[in-house]
Amino acid sequence: MAKKKTNTASTKKKVLIAATGLAVVTLAIFAAAKLSKQVAVAEDTRIYIPTNASYDDLCDTLAKYNITPHKSTFNLMAKVRGLDKNVKSGSYVVRPGMSYLQLVQKLYTGNQNPIHITIGKYRTVRQLCNGVAPKMEFTADTLYKILADKDFCQVYNHTPQTIIGAFTQNTYEVYWNTSPKRFVERMMMETDAFWNDERTARLKKTGLSRNEAVTLASIVEEETNRQSEKADIASVYLNRLRKGMRLEADPTVKFATGDFSLRRILAQHLQTQSPYNTYQNTGLPPGPICLPSPESIDAVLANKKTGYIYFCAKEDFTGYHNFASTYQQHLANAARYHRALNERNIR
Repeated sequence: MAKKKTNTASTKKKVLIAATGLAVVTLAIFAAAKLSKQVAVAEDTRIYIPTNASYDDLCDTLAKYNITPHKSTFNLMAKVRGLDKNVKSGSYVVRPGMSYLQLVQKLYTGNQNPIHITIGKYRTVRQLCNGVAPKMEFTADTLYKILADKDFCQVYNHTPQTIIGAFTQNTYEVYWNTSPKRFVERMMMETDAFWNDERTARLKKTGLSRNEAVTLASIVEEETNRQSEKADIASVYLNRLRKGMRLEADPTVKFATGDFSLRRILAQHLQTQSPYNTYQNTGLPPGPICLPSPESIDAVLANKKTGYIYFCAKEDFTGYHNFASTYQQHLANAARYHRALNERNIR
């Protein structure tokens, strides 16, 4: 009788073990199925999670691109990880083949994918703000407010007129949710790196400050697209500055008028009252008239020695210029150019 009870107990134990094993296997299969769920994207998809976004906002963004169609699975993983209570803003790229678990981990840790911002030849701070802001979380007005703040600019040895020179033309990797102040500080760091020891040494030889060199480079930038001429054009203005002559640079007049569509500077434009009008004021304007390229800055730093005091666009409209050391030579060059303009009815 005791033996029979022992056999019965043994059988029950085996059945229990088998049932438990089956349950474990079933749970393992279920868990594996859940964990192996992949995002439903066929190509890299960038999503944006705003600052102070809630978990519901995050889920709405994922739903917008149908990234996680198995919502219950995603929610379960998100809540286990704590993502529902720890949403981090930023821009994230969701890639094909990424599992729900990988996505949850990426979002929970705030492992953003940087965006690329190209700083180009902007003519004004407002243009720069309007060009940068659409790719960032902050607005153009928020960025402009910082760059127009005299106290902020002064901390970095700038004025609202020179602050555009705190940027350097290039393409940068930044995080989408970077604050406008941090963004400006990052750009200043990049510009400081641009002004390496070699450039700083060359700058010293010109007798200009960094802001003055960038301002002069902005005029060179607006004068020509021909890289081979930039050092000669810079030499004209350096020579004029050293002689105490007015620069009489047409691009500064265009900037003063605010009409960047002007193709020809006429006598009426020269009467524009503005500190940027170098036909009326001696020395450099208060700040850059555009954000110059590194090539234009290097042309100024080349400090090329020439006797040139004047230059005028060539009459063949190739974009090149005739240079002159005397006023008589310049008048002859200018006469040919103006005759060509009149023949083409360019006004």
